Amino acid sequence: MNTVRILALLSCVVSLAAASPEYDRFFANKTLRVDYFHTGTKGEEKFSLDEVVEEGEWPGSKSNLVDTLNLGEFVARVFDVQTNTLIFSRGFSSIFNEWQTTDEALRGLYRTFSESVRLPFPKRKIQFTISRRDKRMEFHELWAITIDPSDPMQIDRAREKYSFKVSRIMGNGNPNDKVDIVILGDGYAKSDMEKFRNDAKRFNATMFATEPFKARKNDFNVWTIESESEETGIDIPDMNVWKNNILGSRYSTFGSARYALTTYNKTLRNIAALAPYDFVCILINDSRYGGGGIYNLYATTYTNEQVKGQEWQMDYVYVHEFGHSFGGLGDEYYGSSTAYNDFYSPGIEPWEPNVTALVDKNNLKWKSFAASGTPVPTSWAKATYDSLEVERGKLDRLAADYYQKREPIYKKQMAILGDAGFKGKVGAFEGSGYASKGLYRPSIDCRMFSLSLNDFDPVCSAAIVRVIEFYSK
Repeated sequence: MNTVRILALLSCVVSLAAASPEYDRFFANKTLRVDYFHTGTKGEEKFSLDEVVEEGEWPGSKSNLVDTLNLGEFVARVFDVQTNTLIFSRGFSSIFNEWQTTDEALRGLYRTFSESVRLPFPKRKIQFTISRRDKRMEFHELWAITIDPSDPMQIDRAREKYSFKVSRIMGNGNPNDKVDIVILGDGYAKSDMEKFRNDAKRFNATMFATEPFKARKNDFNVWTIESESEETGIDIPDMNVWKNNILGSRYSTFGSARYALTTYNKTLRNIAALAPYDFVCILINDSRYGGGGIYNLYATTYTNEQVKGQEWQMDYVYVHEFGHSFGGLGDEYYGSSTAYNDFYSPGIEPWEPNVTALVDKNNLKWKSFAASGTPVPTSWAKATYDSLEVERGKLDRLAADYYQKREPIYKKQMAILGDAGFKGKVGAFEGSGYASKGLYRPSIDCRMFSLSLNDFDPVCSAAIVRVIEFYSK
């Protein structure tokens, strides 16, 4: 490692505890997007540069440039080469790191995913790096490249221009001082655009009727982009349904019928760049229950509920998935099947703020939220709840009578979670992060646990507020 890299890494360690650098000293009021390919299999990964793109004005905070949230599987860091100063960083997760835990990767199959990191446009040469957590949650640098913004051979300034309509449906101020969400549609044909507008308003209203977003509504701007598809709907591979949808969203990601993601990263980024944004939500114009959310990437939600009386489930999904993509929150449920193998390492504390391995019972991860005398771990009617989960797991989720058969089981489960003895209490409830044993959640119930319209529990709410404050100051 050369001297510049050593000094830069030392600068990184020191700067993490220091104030963010002065924006105008290092950055112009534009955005730089680094597109790269992430390739590998289980236990192996490589990065390669695709292109570096100039976008419009920088929409993010000009005060909080160095990430202090400590969220995400990866962190991108930017160093000013001339002064060896850490001038920008952001934590994030990716489709790649989730895919590495699937059976495909376990078999040794190699795959490549397109990824991007956006940052303020630097005034002079930078070193761009990506680091990843090891099994003990410590970051290690995996890739570093030098980018010279003055080199016309490095920066792509001639982008494809889309003519999609951009609207601001909620405005509270300058993007630099607010959290900016952009809502895109996928599977909305030209004839569906009125539906998209109504859907965007509906789900945005749902978000800001949910705490803690309700109390912090004035810290957000929300934009919509009417991204038009050739056909209505998205791909459903397990049913041999294929659509010409502009963002390429599809169900059955990693073989999970309800998991809906897109790997059309560059199309997504080029369209999203039409609006100022920090976070992306994708509305899917299809009727299969589903969605997905990855920290600092995007959240997806289905928007057509065909079963009367179950429309509230779409509202649940929208806010739940945004909890992943915005707050870095982990799933607290554990009964549903997933495509993951060993998603969390045994005995290692996860980085997600609402999941704990309870490595040190005397220093609970969210100790400040737990009342004095609360037993750790905290007992609850888990055996009864789990027996009901087994019953529910035997039902065919795609069958026409699924909801009818689920209803009595669901009511019994919600009665357990609604036990007044646990209401509002924070402890350590076993069962979280796709694991019935060994992982714990803060409360008996939360928007990240049960299929319900509950608000976020105190621990999840505090994590969300931290992100709001970071991006809006």
